[in-house]
Amino acid sequence: MLEGKGNCMGIEKVAVLGAGLMGRGIAHVAALGGYQVALQDVSDDILAQALKVIEGNLKKGIELGKVTKETVEAALGRIKPVTGLKEAVENADFVIEAVPEDLQLKHQIFMDLDTFCPPHTVMATNTSAKSITEIAAVSKRPHMVVGMHFFNPAHVMKLVEIVRGLETCDEAVRLTEEVAHRMGKETVEVNEFPGFATSRINAMIGNEAFYMLMEGVASARDIDKALKLGLNHPMGPFELGDLVGWDTRLKVLEYLHATLGAKFRPCPLLIKYVKAGRLGRKVGRGVYEYPDKK
Repeated sequence: MLEGKGNCMGIEKVAVLGAGLMGRGIAHVAALGGYQVALQDVSDDILAQALKVIEGNLKKGIELGKVTKETVEAALGRIKPVTGLKEAVENADFVIEAVPEDLQLKHQIFMDLDTFCPPHTVMATNTSAKSITEIAAVSKRPHMVVGMHFFNPAHVMKLVEIVRGLETCDEAVRLTEEVAHRMGKETVEVNEFPGFATSRINAMIGNEAFYMLMEGVASARDIDKALKLGLNHPMGPFELGDLVGWDTRLKVLEYLHATLGAKFRPCPLLIKYVKAGRLGRKVGRGVYEYPDKK
C-alpha cells in the first residue's frame, strides 16, 4: 500500500519532468484537470517555449468551443515552470517523467526522486517501450513506480496505457488510473512487455512502411493514403512517424530488436533518415517537408 494519501482526491500537486513535446502536452491536460502543475526542465528557454505552445493550444480550444476563456486562464495559472528537480517534486503527490528514452537518464532521475519526493508520491514514467521494472530497479520504492504512457499529441489523444512493473502495487495502478481519468483520458492496463500494446504494433507498421518505400512498392504518400483509406487509419505511418520523430521511433525499434528479435530489425532506410537528421516535424524535415518549422 502507498503511504499517506488514500485516494485520488488527495492528489493535487503533479510534477511533470521534461518540457518537450510530450511533457508540455501532459502538463496541459494535468492543468485542465485541475491539478497544480510543476513543469520542470533544465532550460528556461525550453520552459518558455513550452508555456507558449500550451497557451496557444489552449486558446485554440476556445476557438473550437471546447473550453471557455475562464477555464483556460485558470489552467494556465496552475502551471509553474521550474528548472530545479528538487523544487519540482519535493511537495508533489504524483510525478510523471517525460524525458528522452535514455535508460541512464531515467535511472538518474528516479534515484533523485527517491531523495526528493515525499513518501506517498506515485512516480510514473511516460516511456513508450522501456522496461518499467528496469527503470524502477534503482528506486528504493519500486512499488511506487508505474508506466503512464501518453500518446502524441498528449492534449488531443484520448488513450493512456498504464503499465505494471514487476513490483508495482495495486494502489499505484489505481491512483494512476484515476489521475488519467481526471485528465480526461481513457485507460488500458497492460503487464510489462517490450513495446507494451501500442508501441510494439506502431513500430512494426512504421518500420515495414520504410521497407516498402526502400523496395519501391509505392511512394510514401501513396502508402500513407492506402493505410488511411484502405485500413481506416487516421494517419499514415509516415505522417505518424514524422509527428512522433524518427529518432524516437528508431530507439524503440532498436530496443524491440534487442528484446524480441529479428522481426523488429530497423529498416536501413529509416536508419539513413535519422543519420541525415531527417527526424520529422520537429526539425522541419522527415519523410515530408515542413517549411514552417525550419
